[in-house]
Amino acid sequence: MSTTATAKKKQDSSGPVLDWSAGHGPVTGALSATTGALAIATTGAATGMPPVWALAVGAAGAAGHTVVGLRVRNAGRTLATRAASWIVGAGWTTWAMTNGPLTWAALGSLATIGVGIGAAARSTALYEEAREDEALAAAERQIARELSAERRAIAAEWVDRIQRVCGITVRVLGVEMWETGTGFSLDAELPPGGATYNKIASEAGRLSADARLPHGCTAAASPGIDQGRVIIDVTTVNVLTEERTYPTDYGLLSVLTGIPWGYRTNAEQILAFLREQCAMVVGPTGSGKTNMVHAILAGFARAVDVLTFVIDLNAGSAGLPWVLPALNGSLKSEDGKPVRPGIDWLAGTYDEAMLMLDVAVRIAKQRKRGYQDLLSQANTDLLPISSKIPQIMIVIDEGAEILASPDRAMRKLAEKILEVIRIARAMGVRTVLTALGATGSVLGNLMIRREAKVRVALTGGETEGMDLSKMFPGSRGLRVDQAPYKGAGFMGTPESPAALFKAWRILPNQIRDIIAATSDRHPVLDSVSAKAAGPEYARRWDSSRIEWMQDQPTQASTEQASPAAGTAGAGLTLSALREEQPTGASEDELMRAFREEIDAQFGTAREPGADPQAPEPGGLNLSALRGESEQDSPAQRAALAVLLAAGREGTGASAIARALADDHGTTRQTVVGWLKTWADDGTAVRIGEGTKVRYVHRRHAPEQPPEG
Repeated sequence: MSTTATAKKKQDSSGPVLDWSAGHGPVTGALSATTGALAIATTGAATGMPPVWALAVGAAGAAGHTVVGLRVRNAGRTLATRAASWIVGAGWTTWAMTNGPLTWAALGSLATIGVGIGAAARSTALYEEAREDEALAAAERQIARELSAERRAIAAEWVDRIQRVCGITVRVLGVEMWETGTGFSLDAELPPGGATYNKIASEAGRLSADARLPHGCTAAASPGIDQGRVIIDVTTVNVLTEERTYPTDYGLLSVLTGIPWGYRTNAEQILAFLREQCAMVVGPTGSGKTNMVHAILAGFARAVDVLTFVIDLNAGSAGLPWVLPALNGSLKSEDGKPVRPGIDWLAGTYDEAMLMLDVAVRIAKQRKRGYQDLLSQANTDLLPISSKIPQIMIVIDEGAEILASPDRAMRKLAEKILEVIRIARAMGVRTVLTALGATGSVLGNLMIRREAKVRVALTGGETEGMDLSKMFPGSRGLRVDQAPYKGAGFMGTPESPAALFKAWRILPNQIRDIIAATSDRHPVLDSVSAKAAGPEYARRWDSSRIEWMQDQPTQASTEQASPAAGTAGAGLTLSALREEQPTGASEDELMRAFREEIDAQFGTAREPGADPQAPEPGGLNLSALRGESEQDSPAQRAALAVLLAAGREGTGASAIARALADDHGTTRQTVVGWLKTWADDGTAVRIGEGTKVRYVHRRHAPEQPPEG
């Protein structure tokens, strides 16, 4: 235990402690004066001190207190009381030194003097407090008068302006100056006759121009306390021009009290309430959308009742900064212990994304069955979210493009996303989708328009593909040129109408700080949900599932890559065949053999326009890969290439699907259909049955014995 702590403990156990630095009050002051006078009189009488010295000391004390009182502007009665106390005390001391200080007359008179001094001190103290309060009140009244004059001027100015621009006469009931110093709000009463706040809101641009507001500042009208009132927020300082980093106060948050996503033009935070709502964030390349996603993930990481799932089919880039520092052990907590990832699950591949969404659907359905008693006790149809039963937020980067994709595999993924949105609101599973633009194809889905009520449009000054009328229907006066800054745009929620805002800038080092600061507050999945999630969720961080996250190519491997390998990399991945190769054939050997066969026999396919009667050359035939008409899609051609590469050993549907997953997102069911078709038309030969079935291209198929 430290010395300071020991001393503090002894001090606490020894009873009350006197504060010798504190000033005297009426009682202690009187006691000090009387006991001091008695001590001096007793000592002076015993030593034969001349009594005149007591008078001299009293006179000096009275003069000193008078000078000090004048400097601090004390009242006259205070000066007189203090001077009289000194003179009376000095007079008693002089008399007691002459007649004896220990007589009953001396002691009684001293006690009477002490009581008088205490009462006088108390009276003067109350009088001085009253004077100070009166002076403070006078100053406040003066400030209020000046402020009221300023507010009256602002009110009169805007009454005239609204009459001039909007053609209606309002009565301003109040003017509130913002604490941030960036503007003010007007509370106005609309005139009789059915005028609504929309009349003023529709003229926001003209009002701003008439007020000569700086660029980026607006005069936004919103509903007041009733339908006959309007609130007009006038921004006078454009805070969107400056870049503000994410707040370093990583305090506790909750999905029930709102997650901060950025700040308005008045510098106040804007909250996203996502307990029942989904969200959509759109923004073209370079608008700051990725930074916005990181700010959203930061808010979810700070929440004590949120588990965050992230789907990013672009190599998982949105979630990797929140995962890798914890997985590779480069980040430790303050006590040196490992930290948990900033997000709970990251899917960077099509299969992992489908797995995640399947788990989310199962969790939602299991919660509906498993928490009936809890819902009944709480008398609600919304699952009570807490740290023990956390909400699951699924952030899907470019998820809106998945919903609008014509690809068959992506359509299946989109169906699963829509199922989560449709069935899981009450059970606490919500989504945040991002998109590259606010267009009809992105916002064409009725489910998204109905459920994603929290909407963000990061414009960055980009006008192409940013139809704000579709993103914020019913909001007038929103123009892309109002937010030309990176990270700036418009945000609207059911609680806050669409208006200008800006996202905080969040840097990689700050992401690491947030991971470390919030590691111990992440909730764990409740037992009911964990049972439904099964091993797919429990093993989400297995090495086989996260190997792709740490598979970073080195410069040496890039330099050694051959042109042929680069060409094959456009859609062909042979690593998925490794598990099905007998005798331990390596991926490099397969690739080398495949390239050698192509180099040796690439010209053996029948050329267009050649004599159809000419004998077909032997060897590898790649004619099945030529032309769009012979195969349905690039994915199908890539699948046939994998089948060719498998040689005589052949391959199966699972291996082909894994090989095509990254570039084409093809599912196993789709590959099974192709293989059946190829087996029927002779392109491939089916060998084996059941789980041992494999397919071999007809060029590598074993010779069949003649019939009969």
